[in-house]
Amino acid sequence: MSLENTIILSIMTPLIGSIFILLTGKWPNLRESVTLVTSVSMFLVVGSLTHSIMEGERPSITLLEFFPGLNITFTVEPLGMLFGLIASGLWIINSIYSIGYMRGHHEKNQTRFYFFFAISLASAAGVAFAGNMLTLFICYEVLTLCTFPLVTHSGKPEAIKSGRIYLGILLGTSVGLQLLAIIWTWNSAGTLDFKQGGIFDDKLTGVTISILLFLYMYGIGKAALMPIHRWLPAAMVAPTPVSALLHAVAVVKAGVFSVLKVIIYIFGVDTLAGFTEDNWLMYVSGFTLITASCIALTKDNLKARLAYSTISQLAYIVLGASLANGIGIMGGGMHIAMHAFGKITLFFCAGAIMVASHKTEISEMDGLGRIMPFTYTAFLIGSLSVIGLPPLGGSWSKWYLMLSSVEAGYIIFMVIFMVSSLLNIAYLMPIIGRGFFASPKPSQQSNEEHTKNSNFWLGLNFGVVREAPPLCLLAMLFSSLGCISLFFYADVIFRLLAPVAGLN
Repeated sequence: MSLENTIILSIMTPLIGSIFILLTGKWPNLRESVTLVTSVSMFLVVGSLTHSIMEGERPSITLLEFFPGLNITFTVEPLGMLFGLIASGLWIINSIYSIGYMRGHHEKNQTRFYFFFAISLASAAGVAFAGNMLTLFICYEVLTLCTFPLVTHSGKPEAIKSGRIYLGILLGTSVGLQLLAIIWTWNSAGTLDFKQGGIFDDKLTGVTISILLFLYMYGIGKAALMPIHRWLPAAMVAPTPVSALLHAVAVVKAGVFSVLKVIIYIFGVDTLAGFTEDNWLMYVSGFTLITASCIALTKDNLKARLAYSTISQLAYIVLGASLANGIGIMGGGMHIAMHAFGKITLFFCAGAIMVASHKTEISEMDGLGRIMPFTYTAFLIGSLSVIGLPPLGGSWSKWYLMLSSVEAGYIIFMVIFMVSSLLNIAYLMPIIGRGFFASPKPSQQSNEEHTKNSNFWLGLNFGVVREAPPLCLLAMLFSSLGCISLFFYADVIFRLLAPVAGLN
C-alpha cells in the first residue's frame, strides 16, 4: 500500500470501526471487542508510517480542491507523526480502561460513548496529518463537536451546563478568532499550506505579526491559555475515560499541537525570534503556568485538581514554542508525549478510586493507599513524571524547556519552570502521602466497611486490598510503564523531531 493511501486508512479505520460499534451495540462483549480491534488496527496503520517519516519522506494527498491553492490536504511530517502515534497508542490503553470503568460504574449509553470516542480519534488523526490550516481547522472543529456528546454523557443538568460552556468557548474562540486569523493569513500570504520556516516571507510588520499571533493563540482554545481555560475544568463532569481523552489523548493535545504547527509552519521560528512584540505570549504562558498550579493547590476534588494541573502543563508547551528556538520546539514536542502518559495515568487512578471507593474529594482519601496500593503506586509514577523527576519521561521535556529559556536569554522563565515543578510537588505528593500514611477518619472507616460489604465493589478484593476492576488496573500498568519507558527511549522522539526543531 502506498504511503498516501496509508494516511487515508489511518483516518478511515476509526470511522469504519465506529459503524461496527453501532451495529454491535446490542452485544456488549462484541461491541467492546470491535473497539479494541479498531484501536489496535489504527495504531498499526499509523505506526507503519513512522520509518518512512524518520527517513525523511513527507507523504501527502489532496482529497478536495475548492480552487487553486485552497484544498483539503493531508501530509505527514514528524510532529504530526508523534501526535498520531500518541493518540492511536493511548486509545488502546484508554479502551481497555473504559471497558472496566464503564461496566464497573454501570454507565448508561455505552454504545454511544464508544461510537463518539472512535469518531474523536478519527478527528484527532485528521488534525495530526493536516497539510494546511484549512484542513486543520475543519478537523479541529469536528473534534470539538464529536466530543460534546462525551462531555454531556450523563445527561444530568450539570453535564448539560458544562457541555454548553465547553462548546461555547471552543467554538466561540475558533470561529471568532482562529477563522479570522486563517482568512487574514490567506489574504496576506496567498497560501495556507504548512511550510518549514513559515509562509509570510517578511510580508508583515512586527505589530501585524503580533496581532495575528494573538488571534491564533487565543483562537486555538483547546490550548487553554488563561483566561479562556474555563471549559477544561467544566468538562470534568464527564466520565473519567472522557477526561483522559480530553487531557491526554486528543483534545488538549490537539490544541498545543496546533500551537506548535502555527508557530513552526505558519510564522516560522526564526521570524518570531526576530520580533520583540511577540514577548506577550511568553509572559501570558508563564502567568498561566504558575497561576493554574496555584489554583490546583486549592482544589479538594481530585479531577478538578488534575484539570488545573493540565492547564499549567499545556502552558509549558506554549511557552517552549514562544521562546522561538529549536530546543524550545524540541521540549514542547517532547512534553506532548511525556505529559500525555503521565496525565492519563493520573486520571485513570482518579477514576479507579471513584469506581472502587466512590470517593472524589482528596480530603476523604486518607489511608486509601493502603487499601488500593496498586492504584496509588501508579498515581505516584504518573505524578513523578508530571513533576519531571528521573527516571520518568517528564524529566527530559522539562530539561529541554529550561535549556531553551537559557538559550533565548530569559532566565526568568527557567525560574518559572522550576517553581512550577515545586508547585507540582505541592499539589500532587500530598495525595500520595495522605493515601499511604494518614489514618482514615472514623466516618471514612464506617463508609469503607459499608462499601466492603456492598455489591459496589466490582474489582479485586483480597482482604484489606480492594482495587478497581482488573481492566482498569491493566490500563494503569501500561500507562505507568509508558512513563518509565519514555525516559529510556526519549532519544527516539528526539530523532523524530530533530528535523522540525532544526537540531539534526
